[in-house]
Parts: sequence; C-alpha cells; structure tokens
Amino acid sequence: MAMLEVKNLSISFGGLKAVNNFHITIEKGELYGLIGPNGAGKTTVFNLLTGVYKPDTGSILLDGKNISGKNTIDINKEGIARTFQNIRLFHNLSVLDNVKAGLHNHYSYSTLSAVFRLPSYYKKEHEMDERAMELLKVFDLDGEYDYKASNLPYGKQRKLEIARALATNPKLLLLDEPAAGMNPNETAELMDTIRFVRDNFDMTILLIEHDMKLVSGICEHLTVLNFGQVLTEGETSEVLHNPQVITAYLGE
Repeated sequence: MAMLEVKNLSISFGGLKAVNNFHITIEKGELYGLIGPNGAGKTTVFNLLTGVYKPDTGSILLDGKNISGKNTIDINKEGIARTFQNIRLFHNLSVLDNVKAGLHNHYSYSTLSAVFRLPSYYKKEHEMDERAMELLKVFDLDGEYDYKASNLPYGKQRKLEIARALATNPKLLLLDEPAAGMNPNETAELMDTIRFVRDNFDMTILLIEHDMKLVSGICEHLTVLNFGQVLTEGETSEVLHNPQVITAYLGE
C-alpha cells in the first residue's frame, strides 16, 4: 500500500483551474520531488494535501485512509506535517518551546492542572521537555535550546522548522522549498539532513524545490507540474532530461 495516493485532484479560484486532475503515488519510505516552473500550482497542491484548501474534486489517501476534505488539524493528526517556503517559526519563543509546540498531538493536560500547577502538569511538561531535547539533539540544536528562534542563523531556523514538524510524529513530511535562501554549503548540509530524517525516522518525504542540484541529489522520483497539470512523472534522471520538462522551465 502506498503512503500517499492522490487521484483527480482539482481546485478552481474564480473560474481559473489552479490544479487540474492532479495525481501522484508515493511509496512508503520514498523521497519524492514535486517540481515545475513558478506558478505551476505546487504550493496549491501542498495546501490541498494539508487541508488549507478543500478540493473541488478528487481523493487523497494517506496510508490507505481517505483524508479528502478534512481540516488542517485533523490531517496533521492523521500523519501529514509540513514546512513552508517562508519559515514560520514562533520567533519570540525559545528553540525548545518551538519544538514543544509540535508535540500537541501526543501530550496534553487539563486547564485546571495548568492553572494550579498540579503534579500532572509538571509531569507532562517534563516529558515534553525530554522529547523536545531528543529532537533538538538530532539536528544539533540542543546547545541553543534556550535561544530565541529568531536569533538562530537561517540554516538552523530551517532545521528547527523540520524538527517541529517531526514533533507531530508524521507519516508523511512535506517540505516546501527547504533550500530557499540557502548558500551552497547550507544546501549541502540540508541534503544530508533530509536523507537522515528519511532513514532514521522511517519517514516518507515529498518536497517542492527549484534547486535542481538538490533535487537530482536526493529525490528518487519526480512529478512535474505545469499550468496546474501533471506534465510528466518518473525516475529523477529521466524526468530531468525530458525535452518537455526542459521546455517548461526554459522555453522553446
């Protein structure tokens, strides 16, 4: 059974078909890329997969379960987490608290226990601190756990956003242009991080990216979007050498 199977997914805005009959199948443990020119509809697809938009037509199966039409919170609980093209951290919170915010699916206590600081509150807080620190160590951020998120270098903010997404314990991780704004050294380190996450968290990853060096270096299969429709799909090397893909990016 595929981790993600999408069929005939479509959405229109004011009569414009932003995504038209989109389809994709991603196997468990796969590192998959979604590419295409600017305005092709890639982020719209991510917004459909995560419940930001409700599709006009189509189905989304996550690990065999239909999640079409569910809201963002429920989809996250079902097992999809994402990062954003523009980093969306809680900039005034600490690095540790940013990761703890991602643990909401798995740790909870009553308002009463929080207000009166009952033992159950401190117990859950301690468990959350331990789990958050474990994730920060994976990304070599444990030494900066008490920094404000806004004070981290750009590359480490990207890592923190991935760590926070992983804190929700997803089955499928969506990365929206994770290398945007990075220099070559940061991009190379990011590639290692993505591989590590896939291999050590038993994770399935779908990423949008314009950096073709990153795409060709880590993605096993690609789907290419153009004007909201699937242009082609297949193994990475074949797709990147497809004349239609080259034309879509560079013109005739």
